[in-house]
Amino acid sequence: MGIKMLFTSKVNKVKLLSVCSGLFLVVLLMGFKASSNTVVDVQSYIISAKNYALLKSNLKALGVKPSHELTIIDSVAVELTQEQLKALQNKQKIKFTTNRKVELSGLAYGQRRWQPKSVVTEQVDATYVHYSGNYGGGVTIGFLDTGLDQLPGMSTDLNGRDKAWGTYDAINDTVSNDGIEESGHGTHVASIAVNSDFDSNGQIYGVAPNAAHVGIKAFDAEGKATYADVIRGIGWALQVKEQINLRVLNMSFGGPARSNYWDDPLNKAVMKAWQAGIVVVASAGNKGSDPMTIGVPGNVPYIITVGAMTDDYTAFNYSDDKVASFSSAGPTPEGFVKPDVIAPGGHISGLMSFDSQIATEHPEYHDGGRYFEMSGTSQAAAVVSGVVALLLTDNPALTPDQVKCKLMASAYSANNEDGTKRYSVFQQGAGLVSAYYALASEADSCANSNLDIAKDLNDEEHFYGPANINDEGNFYVEGLGDEYVWKLEEGQLSGDALIWKFDFNDSTMANQDNASTNALIWKFDFETDALIWKFNFETDALIWKFNFEENAIATINVNNWVDPQ
Repeated sequence: MGIKMLFTSKVNKVKLLSVCSGLFLVVLLMGFKASSNTVVDVQSYIISAKNYALLKSNLKALGVKPSHELTIIDSVAVELTQEQLKALQNKQKIKFTTNRKVELSGLAYGQRRWQPKSVVTEQVDATYVHYSGNYGGGVTIGFLDTGLDQLPGMSTDLNGRDKAWGTYDAINDTVSNDGIEESGHGTHVASIAVNSDFDSNGQIYGVAPNAAHVGIKAFDAEGKATYADVIRGIGWALQVKEQINLRVLNMSFGGPARSNYWDDPLNKAVMKAWQAGIVVVASAGNKGSDPMTIGVPGNVPYIITVGAMTDDYTAFNYSDDKVASFSSAGPTPEGFVKPDVIAPGGHISGLMSFDSQIATEHPEYHDGGRYFEMSGTSQAAAVVSGVVALLLTDNPALTPDQVKCKLMASAYSANNEDGTKRYSVFQQGAGLVSAYYALASEADSCANSNLDIAKDLNDEEHFYGPANINDEGNFYVEGLGDEYVWKLEEGQLSGDALIWKFDFNDSTMANQDNASTNALIWKFDFETDALIWKFNFETDALIWKFNFEENAIATINVNNWVDPQ
């Protein structure tokens, strides 16, 4: 079963819209009028129904054929007379809205046979947001990465207006209109979010093609950086955020956790950005699906951490969608559920110069022109950054916590046919993001509600999440049902994955002064010998202790290359 085929019932999504707004967002296409002498009573509508199969059957009985089957929202676009519309209403309960047309002035696109097809915007329902006229304008996204090449599609928006703020070089502490991009990673990531170019079918590539962007270069040609450069880049973003309306900061990189999240200096800078009103979107990492593989800064509980799904090379056949095998999983050392959401991250086409280092090393994935196919949670994070820009264009007053809440509350959870979760929340988080439903959601206080970032940053109080481990060695979320238990496969319980056991007397494994005789002990083999245990307090609180290795110079990389899948 695939992601969208397994998502929480679309019926529930329709209920969500009825609760939130009572109507679908208007999808703008074209109605028809005849000559001035004769008015034909035919109108194009977007129609939805709880029983989608019955809707199609009733339309067939009326002798009409939908122009678009919008299965993603259990809807169709169809031309009906008033009499046909009334007849359909008599047959079943439906929701409908007028299907209008919107035109973009001064735009033209030719046949480009070498260009790949645009698929991401439809996979995350951004296409339907575009129909309403929302293309992410008025919002700037910062890309803390390897720099940006100003290729066509990046420099101007859909209306030909300049949208590039240039690049801040955090390595050399300089600002330029055109930053040097040797790697290709930063350009590829940014283009997924903001590319205003069209494919050969006239579909827009970027999730938020009118969003402005600024490059913050902290990584070299090999995708490596020091904490100092990254933190300086974050500091610069805070300095200019009001001047350029920088509302989103994309962080498609990661490094191993060397301390609790609140003690990591890079994480502190990330938390400062979140506290200042910048929505921080970070990749989960490409270390695979084993538990506890999410590092810095994805382990910060406040921000939006993104895992990846793939369509298995069948863009609009949702039956075989799946969480990508390279996508890192939670929980974090402090017991927080991560990732928060997932987004398309398998074989994503984006802009990249042919002479970039990545394209040179992997020429088989470059089309010889401007497009390169790449996989990773880096790409998935960029998709979500674009979706966030659409949310903030729709409602600029949203806080980072509210944005995170809307994304999670409206995501598609991948479920089995019996309603159980196909993937653990530690693999898929709340599920696949939907720009359409996120904008429609009225939820705004469901994220970070039990956290206090001011106290956290002031070292007054730090926080632990609800993740725990049961007697069978399976992770679960406290206070929730059996569907939130991650029943690990046997292969994940040996070797360099999870090793768990009860230990009653071994003082080398636990501090017996603090742990009860029933303490559950388990070992997780990170790059260092990480020791974790549970203290049996009155609240049965979870404390996980790591033997973090101190390094004089902490390095952090853009997400490692993974073969497209």
